Amino acid sequence: MGRTPRKLPLTALRTFEVAARRLSFKDAADELCVSATTVSNQIRELERDWRCQLFIRKTRSVVLTDEGRSLSRVLTKAFDDIRAEIEMRGQSTRKTVTLAVGPIFGTRWMVPRLARFRRDLPNIDLILQDSPRITDAVMMGAHLAVDWGEGNWAGLDSMHLLDITYAPVVNEALLAERGGLSRVEDLAKYPVIHQRDRSEWAAWLGMMGCSGLELKEEIIITDTNTVMQAALEGQGVSLGIFPFVNRELNSGVLIKPFDVELKPKRSFYLLAKPGSERTAEVSSVIKWLLDQAGAS
Repeated sequence: MGRTPRKLPLTALRTFEVAARRLSFKDAADELCVSATTVSNQIRELERDWRCQLFIRKTRSVVLTDEGRSLSRVLTKAFDDIRAEIEMRGQSTRKTVTLAVGPIFGTRWMVPRLARFRRDLPNIDLILQDSPRITDAVMMGAHLAVDWGEGNWAGLDSMHLLDITYAPVVNEALLAERGGLSRVEDLAKYPVIHQRDRSEWAAWLGMMGCSGLELKEEIIITDTNTVMQAALEGQGVSLGIFPFVNRELNSGVLIKPFDVELKPKRSFYLLAKPGSERTAEVSSVIKWLLDQAGAS
C-alpha cells in the first residue's frame, strides 16, 4: 500500500509566506491580524517538524536561510496562483489590483491622485500596500510595486516611472532665526538633516565645491517622511525631494535657498511579475501609472 500523504499545515505555511515576503514577524502579524507571538510560534513549529531552520533571527530583523528562501519561492508562486484563480472565477464586474509602495511615494505622489484613479478606472479597486525594499521576485507579493533603484530587479519587469532631484529646503522661520542662507558656507550655522546616511549631502556639497565644509549640527533620520516633517517643523535643513516637496515650496512653507539640484543615479520604477501585464486590469493600472508619471 502507498504511504498516506502527510497533512500540510496550511495556516502555518501561509504565515511563513507572509513573514518571508515582508522579512518581519511584526509586519506579518499586522497583515494576518494575529499577534507576533502567533507568527513566531507557527514558524518554530514548521522548523521543528521539518527539522530545518527557515529564518536567522537577529535583534531587530530576520533573514531567510537557503531552505527558507527555497520554500518561500514555492509558496509565493502557489498562493499567487490560488489568488489569480479565485479572482478569475469571481462574479463581480469589479476587479482588484494591489500596488505596493514605499511611504514617501505613497504619501506624496500616489495619495493625491486617488480621486483621479477612481474617476479614470471606476471598475478597478486599487489596494495600496506598504512595501519594504524589493530585491527580487520572491519579495513581490502585490500585482505591482513601485520601488527605488537603477532598473534591475531579478525576475521582475521594471518600467521607468519617475525621476527625482535633491536640493536643500528649510523652514522660513528657521531661515530668519539663523540669519539666512546666501552662501553654501552658511550651512555650518544650521542643523543639517540627513536621510539614512551622509552620502546625498556629501554629493550635493561636492557639486557646490564645498566638500570640506564642516557641518556642526547633524541629525540622521531613516524614514523619508520623518525627514520631511522635521524640515517642515524647522528642525534643520534637509535635502528636499523634488517633485515631492513642490506643494510646500509653492505655498512658502519651505524655502529653496539654492537653485542647484542633485540628480541621483536611481529613480522610481514600476515593477511587475513577467506576464502580469497580460491581465486586463493590471495592464490598465500600468498604463494609468505611466501616463500619470509622464504628465507630471
